[in-house]
Amino acid sequence: MIAIKILIVLKLFTLSIKSSIFYNYALVYLAKNKMMYGICNLSSVPCRKEPSDASEMVTQLLFGEHYQIIEEQERWTYIRIIHDNYLCWISRNQVHYISDAFAEAISYSTARSIVSDILSLVQHNNDITSVVLGSSLPYYRAGSFNIEQQEYEYGGEVSTSKGARTDIVNFAMNYLNTPYLWGGRSPFGIDCSGLTQVCYKLANKQLPRDAYQQADLGVSLSFVEEAQAGDLAFFDNADGRIIHVGIMTGEGTIIHASGKVKIDPIDHFGIYDVAQKKYSHRLRLLKSYLL
Repeated sequence: MIAIKILIVLKLFTLSIKSSIFYNYALVYLAKNKMMYGICNLSSVPCRKEPSDASEMVTQLLFGEHYQIIEEQERWTYIRIIHDNYLCWISRNQVHYISDAFAEAISYSTARSIVSDILSLVQHNNDITSVVLGSSLPYYRAGSFNIEQQEYEYGGEVSTSKGARTDIVNFAMNYLNTPYLWGGRSPFGIDCSGLTQVCYKLANKQLPRDAYQQADLGVSLSFVEEAQAGDLAFFDNADGRIIHVGIMTGEGTIIHASGKVKIDPIDHFGIYDVAQKKYSHRLRLLKSYLL
């Protein structure tokens, strides 16, 4: 009852600024009391900034990623993605509910494998679902995994990476020529920070969702020459805001999503676009998460 009153009061004060940090904190508080969770049981689910089909996609859920349900409307559900705490809206008809016990178990379990095939299939009874690189398979073992005691079959490959630098670069290579898609995290469309986040996920390392959030972590490097394979380079705009990120290859080049996922030369000025014969991104800082 107290939680409901808190939400009502905050709604009255934030009708025009529903995205305010205070409102979001209140929703998270309510979600913790309601303990409602879901999991992505589709290839991917678009996550939007506002509860509208016309709203921009800010990220995607991949198969097997779970979330906390914060608010439900007639057609939309407001969620907090567990692995990166991202707040967004998904269509209510794409919600697949799971128990709080199962959600808590997979949140802390190490028995979760990551799909390393660009595209593969999972089967549950007679239903077949495609899964993409970076998808999660809870309690995977010997070709099968389960969601709430429902068994699924999977015949593809899973990542066995322990976080080696070369692994991160090799995972990124799988996305070469993937078209740039704002909010995307799949081999069919991906953005710059989605690429870095999913490649680190494949290497069993967690990163936040957005480039500016990723830039707040790790150990700073002073020179491009210090950067090794798997380190990240960040780029800013004229206002000094971080707007781009890519993965260093350790060979004087960077793999990043800009138009498409590609490899370009990089130096202390930034990324040099050979085709356009000019610098496309201005280097701001370099970070290592693998020291």
